[in-house]
Amino acid sequence: MSLSGLTRSRVQADHALLTPESHVPCMLPGWRDATLTILVSPRIGAGFTQFYVDLLAGGATAPPQDGIQRFVYVMEGELDADVGDGKRRVGAGAYIYTPAGHAHTLEACAPTRLLVFEKPWVPLGDSVPEPVLAHERDVVAEPFLGDPDAMLKTFLPVDDRYDMAINHFTFVPGATLPMVEVHVMEHGLTLLSGAGVYRLGDSWYTVQKGDSIWMAPYLPQWFCATGKTPTSYIYYKDMNRDVYAAGQR
Repeated sequence: MSLSGLTRSRVQADHALLTPESHVPCMLPGWRDATLTILVSPRIGAGFTQFYVDLLAGGATAPPQDGIQRFVYVMEGELDADVGDGKRRVGAGAYIYTPAGHAHTLEACAPTRLLVFEKPWVPLGDSVPEPVLAHERDVVAEPFLGDPDAMLKTFLPVDDRYDMAINHFTFVPGATLPMVEVHVMEHGLTLLSGAGVYRLGDSWYTVQKGDSIWMAPYLPQWFCATGKTPTSYIYYKDMNRDVYAAGQR
Protein backbone atom coordinates (compact mmCIF):
# COMPACT_ATOMS: atom_id res chain seq x y z
CA MET A 1 0.00 0.00 0.00
CA SER A 2 1.26 3.47 -0.93
CA LEU A 3 0.00 6.44 1.06
CA SER A 4 2.53 8.83 -0.49
CA GLY A 5 1.23 8.97 -4.07
CA LEU A 6 4.55 7.53 -5.28
CA THR A 7 5.13 4.59 -7.64
CA ARG A 8 7.99 3.28 -9.77
CA SER A 9 5.52 2.51 -12.57
CA ARG A 10 5.92 4.60 -15.72
CA VAL A 11 3.79 4.56 -18.87
CA GLN A 12 4.99 6.20 -22.10
CA ALA A 13 3.78 6.03 -25.71
CA ASP A 14 6.37 3.37 -26.64
CA HIS A 15 7.08 1.59 -23.35
CA ALA A 16 5.83 0.93 -19.84
CA LEU A 17 7.36 -0.17 -16.54
CA LEU A 18 4.66 -1.81 -14.39
CA THR A 19 5.66 -2.38 -10.77
CA PRO A 20 3.80 -4.44 -8.13
CA GLU A 21 2.74 -1.54 -5.90
CA SER A 22 0.56 -0.18 -8.72
CA HIS A 23 -1.13 -3.45 -9.76
CA VAL A 24 -4.93 -3.52 -9.72
CA PRO A 25 -6.55 -7.01 -9.88
CA CYS A 26 -9.74 -7.77 -11.78
CA MET A 27 -12.26 -10.55 -12.27
CA LEU A 28 -13.28 -11.82 -15.71
CA PRO A 29 -16.16 -14.09 -16.78
CA GLY A 30 -15.42 -17.79 -17.09
CA TRP A 31 -12.43 -17.91 -14.76
CA ARG A 32 -13.13 -20.00 -11.65
CA ASP A 33 -11.72 -18.86 -8.28
CA ALA A 34 -9.26 -16.71 -10.20
CA THR A 35 -8.00 -13.15 -9.91
CA LEU A 36 -6.28 -11.57 -12.91
CA THR A 37 -3.87 -8.65 -13.11
CA ILE A 38 -3.66 -7.32 -16.68
CA LEU A 39 -0.13 -6.01 -17.24
CA VAL A 40 -0.03 -5.36 -21.01
CA SER A 41 -2.90 -5.28 -23.50
CA PRO A 42 -3.96 -3.74 -26.82
CA ARG A 43 -5.31 -0.78 -24.83
CA ILE A 44 -1.72 0.34 -24.23
CA GLY A 45 -0.88 -0.12 -27.91
CA ALA A 46 0.44 -3.68 -27.71
CA GLY A 47 -0.24 -6.48 -30.18
CA PHE A 48 -0.47 -9.04 -27.38
CA THR A 49 -1.72 -9.44 -23.80
CA GLN A 50 0.35 -10.25 -20.71
CA PHE A 51 -1.19 -10.91 -17.31
CA TYR A 52 -0.95 -12.68 -13.97
CA VAL A 53 -3.52 -15.21 -12.83
CA ASP A 54 -3.84 -16.07 -9.13
CA LEU A 55 -5.84 -19.25 -8.64
CA LEU A 56 -7.22 -20.68 -5.42
CA ALA A 57 -7.06 -24.45 -4.98
CA GLY A 58 -9.68 -25.80 -7.38
CA GLY A 59 -9.57 -22.66 -9.48
CA ALA A 60 -9.42 -22.98 -13.27
CA THR A 61 -8.62 -20.92 -16.34
CA ALA A 62 -11.15 -19.90 -18.97
CA PRO A 63 -10.43 -20.62 -22.65
CA PRO A 64 -8.95 -17.82 -24.77
CA GLN A 65 -11.09 -15.83 -27.18
CA ASP A 66 -11.45 -17.15 -30.75
CA GLY A 67 -8.24 -16.88 -32.76
CA ILE A 68 -6.03 -16.37 -29.69
CA GLN A 69 -3.06 -18.56 -28.80
CA ARG A 70 -1.86 -18.82 -25.21
CA PHE A 71 1.40 -19.39 -23.31
CA VAL A 72 1.26 -20.11 -19.56
CA TYR A 73 4.26 -20.14 -17.20
CA VAL A 74 3.76 -21.55 -13.70
CA MET A 75 5.42 -19.16 -11.25
CA GLU A 76 4.17 -20.78 -8.01
CA GLY A 77 1.95 -23.67 -7.00
CA GLU A 78 0.67 -26.74 -8.86
CA LEU A 79 -1.68 -27.40 -11.76
CA ASP A 80 -3.44 -30.31 -13.36
CA ALA A 81 -2.90 -29.55 -17.04
CA ASP A 82 -4.50 -31.30 -20.01
CA VAL A 83 -3.59 -30.13 -23.52
CA GLY A 84 -5.32 -33.04 -25.24
CA ASP A 85 -3.13 -35.99 -24.27
CA GLY A 86 -4.29 -36.61 -20.70
CA LYS A 87 -4.02 -34.82 -17.39
CA ARG A 88 -0.55 -34.12 -15.99
CA ARG A 89 0.38 -32.48 -12.69
CA VAL A 90 2.96 -29.72 -13.08
CA GLY A 91 4.60 -27.24 -10.71
CA ALA A 92 6.67 -24.08 -10.71
CA GLY A 93 8.83 -23.75 -13.83
CA ALA A 94 6.43 -25.69 -16.04
CA TYR A 95 5.01 -24.04 -19.14
CA ILE A 96 2.11 -24.72 -21.47
CA TYR A 97 1.52 -23.45 -25.00
CA THR A 98 -1.82 -23.96 -26.75
CA PRO A 99 -2.50 -22.95 -30.36
CA ALA A 100 -5.58 -20.90 -31.20
CA GLY A 101 -8.70 -23.05 -30.98
CA HIS A 102 -6.93 -25.90 -29.14
CA ALA A 103 -9.02 -27.14 -26.21
CA HIS A 104 -7.19 -27.40 -22.90
CA THR A 105 -7.87 -27.36 -19.16
CA LEU A 106 -5.72 -25.92 -16.37
CA GLU A 107 -6.93 -26.48 -12.80
CA ALA A 108 -5.03 -25.51 -9.65
CA CYS A 109 -4.28 -28.18 -7.04
CA ALA A 110 -3.08 -25.52 -4.57
CA PRO A 111 -2.87 -21.72 -4.56
CA THR A 112 -1.08 -21.02 -7.85
CA ARG A 113 0.28 -17.99 -9.71
CA LEU A 114 0.56 -18.02 -13.50
CA LEU A 115 2.16 -15.63 -15.96
CA VAL A 116 0.21 -15.68 -19.22
CA PHE A 117 0.92 -14.31 -22.69
CA GLU A 118 -1.77 -14.30 -25.39
CA LYS A 119 -1.51 -13.25 -29.02
CA PRO A 120 -3.78 -13.35 -32.09
CA TRP A 121 -2.70 -16.22 -34.35
CA VAL A 122 -1.40 -15.19 -37.79
CA PRO A 123 -1.75 -18.22 -40.14
CA LEU A 124 1.00 -19.15 -42.58
CA GLY A 125 -0.22 -21.44 -45.33
CA ASP A 126 -1.26 -24.81 -43.93
CA SER A 127 1.33 -24.89 -41.14
CA VAL A 128 -0.18 -25.28 -37.68
CA PRO A 129 1.73 -25.16 -34.37
CA GLU A 130 1.50 -28.02 -31.90
CA PRO A 131 0.70 -27.70 -28.18
CA VAL A 132 3.64 -27.78 -25.78
CA LEU A 133 3.75 -28.92 -22.15
CA ALA A 134 7.27 -28.90 -20.73
CA HIS A 135 9.51 -27.69 -17.89
CA GLU A 136 12.24 -25.08 -17.99
CA ARG A 137 14.71 -27.43 -16.25
CA ASP A 138 14.68 -29.63 -19.36
CA VAL A 139 15.59 -26.77 -21.72
CA VAL A 140 19.31 -26.33 -22.40
CA ALA A 141 20.56 -22.77 -21.88
CA GLU A 142 22.83 -21.34 -24.57
CA PRO A 143 25.25 -18.40 -24.28
CA PHE A 144 23.59 -15.37 -25.88
CA LEU A 145 25.76 -14.36 -28.86
CA GLY A 146 28.56 -16.42 -27.31
CA ASP A 147 28.48 -14.70 -23.89
CA PRO A 148 28.41 -17.29 -21.04
CA ASP A 149 27.38 -14.55 -18.59
CA ALA A 150 24.05 -14.15 -20.42
CA MET A 151 22.35 -17.51 -20.84
CA LEU A 152 19.21 -17.93 -22.95
CA LYS A 153 16.56 -20.65 -22.90
CA THR A 154 14.10 -20.87 -25.81
CA PHE A 155 10.79 -22.34 -24.71
CA LEU A 156 8.98 -22.75 -28.06
CA PRO A 157 10.19 -24.46 -31.23
CA VAL A 158 12.06 -22.10 -33.53
CA ASP A 159 10.23 -22.73 -36.79
CA ASP A 160 7.66 -20.85 -38.85
CA ARG A 161 4.68 -22.73 -37.45
CA TYR A 162 5.04 -20.45 -34.42
CA ASP A 163 4.55 -16.70 -34.80
CA MET A 164 5.68 -15.89 -31.25
CA ALA A 165 8.60 -16.74 -28.99
CA ILE A 166 8.86 -16.98 -25.21
CA ASN A 167 12.42 -17.01 -23.91
CA HIS A 168 14.14 -17.01 -20.52
CA PHE A 169 17.30 -14.95 -19.87
CA THR A 170 19.67 -15.35 -16.91
CA PHE A 171 22.44 -12.77 -16.34
CA VAL A 172 25.27 -12.94 -13.80
CA PRO A 173 25.78 -9.69 -11.87
CA GLY A 174 27.38 -7.10 -14.15
CA ALA A 175 26.39 -8.86 -17.39
CA THR A 176 24.66 -6.82 -20.08
CA LEU A 177 22.94 -7.10 -23.40
CA PRO A 178 25.77 -6.75 -25.94
CA MET A 179 24.25 -3.78 -27.75
CA VAL A 180 21.47 -1.21 -27.62
CA GLU A 181 18.85 -3.15 -29.57
CA VAL A 182 16.49 -1.45 -32.03
CA HIS A 183 14.24 -3.88 -33.91
CA VAL A 184 10.82 -4.55 -35.40
CA MET A 185 9.81 -7.05 -32.70
CA GLU A 186 7.67 -6.07 -29.73
CA HIS A 187 8.46 -7.31 -26.21
CA GLY A 188 6.73 -8.00 -22.93
CA LEU A 189 8.77 -9.26 -19.98
CA THR A 190 8.60 -10.02 -16.27
CA LEU A 191 11.58 -10.20 -13.92
CA LEU A 192 11.65 -13.50 -12.05
CA SER A 193 14.69 -12.81 -9.87
CA GLY A 194 17.41 -10.28 -9.17
CA ALA A 195 17.65 -6.66 -10.24
CA GLY A 196 19.14 -4.41 -12.89
CA VAL A 197 18.94 -1.28 -14.96
CA TYR A 198 16.87 -1.14 -18.17
CA ARG A 199 17.27 1.53 -20.81
CA LEU A 200 13.97 2.11 -22.61
CA GLY A 201 14.26 4.84 -25.23
CA ASP A 202 15.95 7.80 -23.54
CA SER A 203 14.84 6.72 -20.05
CA TRP A 204 16.76 4.58 -17.56
CA TYR A 205 14.93 2.51 -14.94
CA THR A 206 16.04 0.43 -11.96
CA VAL A 207 14.12 -2.83 -12.09
CA GLN A 208 13.73 -5.79 -9.75
CA LYS A 209 11.93 -9.08 -9.21
CA GLY A 210 8.20 -8.69 -9.87
CA ASP A 211 8.51 -5.79 -12.34
CA SER A 212 7.07 -6.09 -15.85
CA ILE A 213 7.93 -4.12 -18.99
CA TRP A 214 6.27 -3.47 -22.35
CA MET A 215 8.47 -2.40 -25.28
CA ALA A 216 7.05 -1.20 -28.59
CA PRO A 217 8.74 -1.97 -31.92
CA TYR A 218 11.86 0.10 -32.69
CA LEU A 219 12.31 1.17 -29.07
CA PRO A 220 16.03 1.47 -28.21
CA GLN A 221 16.58 -1.00 -25.36
CA TRP A 222 19.47 -2.25 -23.22
CA PHE A 223 19.87 -4.10 -19.92
CA CYS A 224 22.53 -4.49 -17.22
CA ALA A 225 22.19 -6.90 -14.28
CA THR A 226 23.08 -5.46 -10.88
CA GLY A 227 23.23 -6.74 -7.31
CA LYS A 228 25.01 -9.82 -5.97
CA THR A 229 22.80 -12.61 -7.34
CA PRO A 230 21.83 -13.61 -10.90
CA THR A 231 18.96 -11.80 -12.59
CA SER A 232 16.45 -13.67 -14.73
CA TYR A 233 13.45 -12.67 -16.76
CA ILE A 234 10.97 -14.27 -19.11
CA TYR A 235 9.99 -12.38 -22.25
CA TYR A 236 7.72 -12.46 -25.29
CA LYS A 237 8.38 -11.39 -28.87
CA ASP A 238 6.52 -11.69 -32.18
CA MET A 239 8.39 -13.42 -35.01
CA ASN A 240 8.28 -15.50 -38.20
CA ARG A 241 5.75 -13.37 -40.06
CA ASP A 242 6.01 -10.71 -42.74
CA VAL A 243 5.47 -7.21 -41.37
CA TYR A 244 2.46 -6.83 -43.71
CA ALA A 245 0.72 -9.93 -42.29
CA ALA A 246 -2.53 -9.39 -40.42
CA GLY A 247 -1.95 -8.78 -36.75
CA GLN A 248 1.71 -7.84 -37.20
CA ARG A 249 3.22 -4.41 -36.92
